[in-house]
Amino acid sequence: MQLTPKTVILKDGRTALLRTPRPDEAGDLTAMIKKAWGETDFLLRGAEDVADITLESERAWIENAVASENKLVIICDIGGIIAGISEIGFYTKQKVKHRASIGVTVLKDYWNLGIGSAFFTELIAAATARDEIEIVELEFIEGNARARALYEKFGFRIVSQKPDAIRLKDGTYRNEYYMQKRL
Repeated sequence: MQLTPKTVILKDGRTALLRTPRPDEAGDLTAMIKKAWGETDFLLRGAEDVADITLESERAWIENAVASENKLVIICDIGGIIAGISEIGFYTKQKVKHRASIGVTVLKDYWNLGIGSAFFTELIAAATARDEIEIVELEFIEGNARARALYEKFGFRIVSQKPDAIRLKDGTYRNEYYMQKRL
């Protein structure tokens, strides 16, 4: 799926463009993901998980996402820099095709500028546009108060938790929370 590009004004006055990534941006997108995964313990993947991402695999992932009718990937482009990425995936199996799953990643340098809210506005609009979607879901890691506040702002509510689902490098555990928004 592709997003019609949208211009947003960030909280610091800069202009950002929300749009679908292009295959020729695979290198920039890979670099952004590798950086983001190393910046926080609140993402489900860490810096050690990026070894298997190659330019070729990222290019293929972008091409497949753009061609898919069941996935929408959006990047936030600020002056040619990819500051964040988000996606919504629509389930296709009969028993779960009333659900969609969201993921969002923003580089730390761009936190608190409204990028997450801009992403959520577009992702929820994409879900709402599909008659069969009743539930949008996501997960977050215990302690990520900023993300939780964003999700609750958009109507998501915690419906379950997985105790000790995340083990950090230092050996400590965190719960993973599952949230839903009913459309």
